[in-house]
Amino acid sequence: MNTAESVPKTPSCCSMSPLNLEEFRRQGYMAIDFIADYYQNIEKHPVLSQVEPGYLKNVFPKSAPYSPEPIETILHDVQKHIVPGITHWQSPSYFGYFPSSASTAGFLGEMLCTGFNVVGFDWMSSPAATELENIVMEWLGEMLTLPKCFLFAGNGGGVIQGTTCEAILCTLVAARDRMLSQIGKDSIGKLVVYGSNQTHSALQKAAHVAGIHKTNCREIETTRSTSFALSPESLRLAICLDIESGLVPMFLCATIGTTATTAVDPLRPLCDVANSYGLWVHVDAAYAGNACICPEFQHFLEGVEGAHSFSLNAHKWFFTTLDCCCLWLKDPKALTKSLSTNPEYLMSNHATNSEQVVNYKDWQIALSRRFRSMKLWLVLRSYGVANLRSFLRSHVKMAQLFEDLVASDKRFEVVVPRNFAMVCFRALPLPTSKEVSENGMAVYGHKISYDQECSNQLNKELLKSINASGHLYLTHAVVAGLYIIRFAVGATLTEDRHVFTAWKVVQEHLDAVTGM
Repeated sequence: MNTAESVPKTPSCCSMSPLNLEEFRRQGYMAIDFIADYYQNIEKHPVLSQVEPGYLKNVFPKSAPYSPEPIETILHDVQKHIVPGITHWQSPSYFGYFPSSASTAGFLGEMLCTGFNVVGFDWMSSPAATELENIVMEWLGEMLTLPKCFLFAGNGGGVIQGTTCEAILCTLVAARDRMLSQIGKDSIGKLVVYGSNQTHSALQKAAHVAGIHKTNCREIETTRSTSFALSPESLRLAICLDIESGLVPMFLCATIGTTATTAVDPLRPLCDVANSYGLWVHVDAAYAGNACICPEFQHFLEGVEGAHSFSLNAHKWFFTTLDCCCLWLKDPKALTKSLSTNPEYLMSNHATNSEQVVNYKDWQIALSRRFRSMKLWLVLRSYGVANLRSFLRSHVKMAQLFEDLVASDKRFEVVVPRNFAMVCFRALPLPTSKEVSENGMAVYGHKISYDQECSNQLNKELLKSINASGHLYLTHAVVAGLYIIRFAVGATLTEDRHVFTAWKVVQEHLDAVTGM
């Protein structure tokens, strides 16, 4: 790689065009072949990157190249230096965090989105970008059987945000301003937001950005006995205590599929409690909401009509590339009232002035926005509802397979019931009691007490050993003091054989860690 330091600092005339169409066609084919080859060979790579911090500084120069370099050289460097530094989220043996599922349609939609490169802040800036987003949000809302009040057809509406963090921030700001309009702006220090101790940290970040004091963010305790779902009684108690203290309850974030264990908060009773005290209710279904296009999972959404907003991430488990967070609102005007800006240079078209169109700049924090609906549209059209349901069900079935394998080995336990396509499990240490079997060997069993610290340490060591092997990648959570291992199925290329192999790896590493 040449750099500015390696050549004379004299002016040079460069005749190359940054958008040479023949070169674009040639290099584009090369890039697609490169990506296809990457996926064809993805199982050859360790799932978790094995590099050390700062590794790229040792191979790349300190300055940018002074003269152009051929795409062949660049792709060679990608293969040699970048690929080893990737944790392979699309590997069929990736079971960490939540999935970021890929698809051919998602890739092609992203290509079209990037290729058009529109900046669709309002209708006039690209009418197709706005109207296609209207359409796909209606389609997806109907697939989820969301109440009509969340759709444009029922005076609600949907918007594609970047991530759940943005969706929660936008709705929280709308809720804040709605409440302050009633009690006065000087009372912002009294506003309180609620979630459980399983709610995503995005709520805390959004509250901080929106000016809600951190001492006014409630993390209501959940218990293993209720599978870590938020209790309506606990919510009511927290609200009443805050009111007695002179505070103003303002916002509740309920979750369908929490990050740690995919717990499901009971929407109907929570909404009943929240609405009786005038709270805005947002439902975060970032991961699990995707499964609700399947009729057998739609019962988890019962009571959603009592909420004010609902979001899911199509880039998690809906085969649409990052970023694509779908947010629906009953009353979009509450959002646009908080987020609208109308400078003169954006007021020069009849459509906007007539209020006959949606201007999505007023539904989000940023002004500029990408043509995200293009990739979701391609996914919906390329696969259809029937196939999308089938894809999701296959992941759920594989998770059930892993759950059965865990249950069949007495050295492990499933910590919480599986709701979707993630299994939470842990290895059990040798019993601390003196109970032994008839042949003198220590007994594994759920009735015997275990030292929690010892159990947690065992599972930390087990997870570290598994991930270091590169054969698969898992992540953890801590709930009720228990260190648990999460096995999330959702990579597009995962098959039953990968689940069986993963279980074998888990067993082998437990043997190695315990010396058995």
